[in-house]
Amino acid sequence: MALESRLGITDSAELARKEEELSKRKARELFESGFLDTLTPGTFEALAQIHAYLFSEIYEFAGKLRTVNLAKGQFRFAPVMYLSEVLRHIDEMPQRTFDEIVEKYVEMNIAHPFREGNGRSARIWLDLMLKKELQLVVDWSLVDKEDYLLAMERSPIRDIEIKHILKKALTDQIDDRDVYMKGIDHSYYYEGYNTYKTEDLT
Repeated sequence: MALESRLGITDSAELARKEEELSKRKARELFESGFLDTLTPGTFEALAQIHAYLFSEIYEFAGKLRTVNLAKGQFRFAPVMYLSEVLRHIDEMPQRTFDEIVEKYVEMNIAHPFREGNGRSARIWLDLMLKKELQLVVDWSLVDKEDYLLAMERSPIRDIEIKHILKKALTDQIDDRDVYMKGIDHSYYYEGYNTYKTEDLT
């Protein structure tokens, strides 16, 4: 089903390019404005605010819970009727250690609360938790696309792979602009968006 956008674009390829351009520009603003520092890491509210910031120029549903059931391949994300309950549970999950943080991230991926843009928003959300609790972030430019996608696909059953992949890519350069900008580009690349470089968008 095609997503309705605020932009009046009906061609899916054109919409994808415009979505990448506008939301990467907003991702850059997220870093430069200090907005991320105002959020409470590990909460759904923080994730919803990140999602709204990235996508509000593009989609009416930015920052809002999806109202349809979603699946990817054979995997079904959390049913709409249980979504609010699932998100309350995730809010209450501990996030003191690396393992707890990744487990929380995996659960949020299973919840998949938005129609579109879940992965890109959740990777920023994950880094917020890591930064607050451990003074670390993921250098996403060090995380191979295929390894990451396969590990995330398997993570609801076995999360040891995604923990291993992310742990190898941790850095203490938590406020480094280059790490963040390259990370956004890599995060988008996982989802098939690689037309623009975040640093070049003004």
